Amino acid sequence: MSTAMAVEPKIDIAPQFQYTSQQETLIRTDNLWKSYRMGDEEIHALAGVSFEIKRNEYVAIIGPSGSGKSTLMNLIGCLDTPTQGEYWLNGKLVSKMDDDELAHIRNKEIGFVFQTFNLLPRASALHNVELPLIYSGVSSTERIARAKKALEQVDLAHRMNHKPNELSGGQRQRVAIARALVNNPSILLADEPTGNLDSTTSVEIMALFARLHSAGNTIILVTHEPDIATHAHRVLSIRDGRIAKDERLK
Repeated sequence: MSTAMAVEPKIDIAPQFQYTSQQETLIRTDNLWKSYRMGDEEIHALAGVSFEIKRNEYVAIIGPSGSGKSTLMNLIGCLDTPTQGEYWLNGKLVSKMDDDELAHIRNKEIGFVFQTFNLLPRASALHNVELPLIYSGVSSTERIARAKKALEQVDLAHRMNHKPNELSGGQRQRVAIARALVNNPSILLADEPTGNLDSTTSVEIMALFARLHSAGNTIILVTHEPDIATHAHRVLSIRDGRIAKDERLK
């Protein structure tokens, strides 16, 4: 976490650009701050971040350790709320929601993919993919059908009855991606998705993300690796809690 921005937040910072129409825009942030108190010092992990992401964009958020990218990911994923500013997701002002409302948004709107896979070790691939649907109250028959379809999307239907310890690292990440897809979320939010994979498998997983993007999914990739970020079509570079660069690659 950066300690360089130890200044008081400015209340009124104008957006850095003209926002597009709500029909095109999936995510909009306006002057987002996230501050923490450490003793007598106030630390600003984010310091006035404004941007928008359109539907079906493929965006990488990149920055060194302590830059604020993980804090921004937590806000985008509705795992935390900003100290100041607004965050709109799919037309909803989520920055003002309470914990129960945020939990509902997380389950409905966001598919998470983690570096460590976060799979239940004693459950089959199919059951791991089903889990978000169980929390949503979906019937058993529909759960199984949707979980199978999600596994087909990641080319892993033939391993649906295998447990994580019977799968390779790349296959486990594919199960995690299928689980993220099963609720048909507005966003796939991937946190260092190749961090535990070798270079060959990393290329395969990034090719899968490219295919999912081509199929219409909005993907936000959080990484510290420049070569992984170049797979995205747009890169937001974070430094000292601010957007240092917003670059379109494709």
